Amino acid sequence: MVLLQVDWGIVIEKLVLIGAIITGSLVIAMYTTYGERKVAAILQDRKGPNRAGPLGLLQPLADGLKLFSKEEIIPNTSNKLLFVLGPSLAMLTAMMTSAVIPWGDKLHINMLGIDRVVSLQIADINIGILFIFGVVSMGVYGIMIGGWASNNKFSLMAAMRGASQVISYELAMGISLIALLMLSGTLSLKGIVQQQMDGYWNILYQPLGFFIFLVCAFAECNRAPFDLPEAENELNFGYHQEYSSMKLGFYLFAEYINLFISSVLLATLYFGGYDMPFVDERNLSINMAALVGIIALLIKVLFFIFLFMWVRWTLPRFRYDQLMNLGWKSLIPLALLNMFITGAVILWRG
Repeated sequence: MVLLQVDWGIVIEKLVLIGAIITGSLVIAMYTTYGERKVAAILQDRKGPNRAGPLGLLQPLADGLKLFSKEEIIPNTSNKLLFVLGPSLAMLTAMMTSAVIPWGDKLHINMLGIDRVVSLQIADINIGILFIFGVVSMGVYGIMIGGWASNNKFSLMAAMRGASQVISYELAMGISLIALLMLSGTLSLKGIVQQQMDGYWNILYQPLGFFIFLVCAFAECNRAPFDLPEAENELNFGYHQEYSSMKLGFYLFAEYINLFISSVLLATLYFGGYDMPFVDERNLSINMAALVGIIALLIKVLFFIFLFMWVRWTLPRFRYDQLMNLGWKSLIPLALLNMFITGAVILWRG
């Protein structure tokens, strides 16, 4: 009989890291709602939230308190189990994607009798990109289950729109990543970051792949101009029309977490992740290099979050036929062409 030896230091380390990343993601997603309202106000020449706290900084807390305190209504004709499962699944899949993202290199902890080097990544698996695609694909069920369980025809139509939209744009997104994986030779996100730190950022090699991935990220997050599942002029409030209280909050919060994670992925895959340009991390201490890397990643992420918001409040919503034509007749052929050209160049260069 073989007894398993448990390294409780690693267990505690991972639990603390999970708690820190989940808390950080929730706080950033919470204040992304505030940032979006401020960006919209600037673009529309108005003030935005400015009542709750100084500069309106307590507005996200007020919104959360309102959602928690509102009456929770479950329709009598709905499937109550699935009605609760839908928003829970949407929130769960949104949070699980952060498990394989490298937020930095390493951190040296020397306090309270603890002396160890900690990796700033929950799990460095060699199929990190496949894990993210698998988890994101499960997020479709959160939309479909919520729309179907509501027993509302408008919710069901919106859920079907959302599912077909996500599936269509996942194809183009996956094909665009194949070209990047041909260059990096690994599915590990940390390996892709290390490869960029040793050379050049992937945006220089894959500008077309980045553009395709960015457009698909808008569609995957149901962000304008691709927010067809929530088209109020056609389908009222969309697939979460029958939801109230914190169940509605889960759906809305999952969208902003997906926005944050999509920005992290764009920064990691194409802009070096936690690599700070013109800074040689090898000349820094472990903790200083980790701090510089986290700051570099957050700056890139904030830029992409602003880009998502800027586009939302600038471009009008597409028609549904335009959305599907763009995905199937434009982005997928472009992704295949990009993959073919990348493979040809790699073979030509030996």
